[in-house]
Amino acid sequence: MKSTKDCNLSKSQISKMYQGMIKIRYFENKIVELYSSGKMPGIAHLYIGEEAVAVGVCANLTSRDFITSTHRGHGHVIAQGADLKKMMAEILGKKSGYCKGKGGSMHIIDMKKGILGANGIVAAGIPIATGAGYSSKFRGTDQVAVAFFGDAASNHGNFHESLNMAAAWKLPVIYVCENNLYGISVDIRKVTNTKNIANRACAYNIPGYVVDGNDVLNVYEVTKKAVERARNKMGPTLIECKTYRWKGHHLGDPGIIYRPEEERKAWMDKCPIKIFRERLLKDKVFTQDEIILFEKEVKEIIEEALDFAINSPFPGKEEAYEDVFMS
Repeated sequence: MKSTKDCNLSKSQISKMYQGMIKIRYFENKIVELYSSGKMPGIAHLYIGEEAVAVGVCANLTSRDFITSTHRGHGHVIAQGADLKKMMAEILGKKSGYCKGKGGSMHIIDMKKGILGANGIVAAGIPIATGAGYSSKFRGTDQVAVAFFGDAASNHGNFHESLNMAAAWKLPVIYVCENNLYGISVDIRKVTNTKNIANRACAYNIPGYVVDGNDVLNVYEVTKKAVERARNKMGPTLIECKTYRWKGHHLGDPGIIYRPEEERKAWMDKCPIKIFRERLLKDKVFTQDEIILFEKEVKEIIEEALDFAINSPFPGKEEAYEDVFMS
């Protein structure tokens, strides 16, 4: 892992990155508890194990920039500054949630933070981010758009058409592929003929990078180059982050049938939070007591979000057809 001394980051920036990662982890752990106890309707696709990608990328963005997310979107929107209380309320189907309890886990959106929406349809966020990039160029701003997507989405037409358009028109878009090796149960290594998805960037004559997705500082540094390129109107970048989801495709999927146990254990030993914590202590950025305090404060924030959600009302039955597009 890169040393913190090699990155031009302030202590407060590093603190925000570490707290962002544990915020995602603790939030997702709480979702596991809610699902297991039958308090959560529907399903959730957890981001546990991939925290370094969302945090490393979004640490380069402002609320004026844009992101599009996926069905596994909690980590992205938390890293971009989503309100945890409104997120938790939405996941529990409460009226005070982002979509008034009608969207659920896969559809968190916050336009004020540049979050153009998590999306339950594979690869659907890629052209939306491309459109946001076109909007930035058309309006003459320095805003950039980031599309988060999984390895399986890279085999969809949306991926190729979007990269082609962004490359041809030099749009300020960063395409971030979170390669966690599996699209539901399909091993990406068995359905592609390229070792790295980032190699596909050469077909569009744009930069392509392969990054250790469990190293938040590495993700940050490579994304920083891509964001600077985009803001300078030089066009898009494709970044492939090699990472791993600890849980199954969703909470009802144990993921033990199609994934070797030794593979899962090896990736869990490379926990991005553990690696970052050890680096912070080794570089003497924070003391053990400071780390413990960060974790205590974040846990309290998660509990406050849960209390808010639990004590919020459900939408009334008379609201069933409100906020619904009907042609």
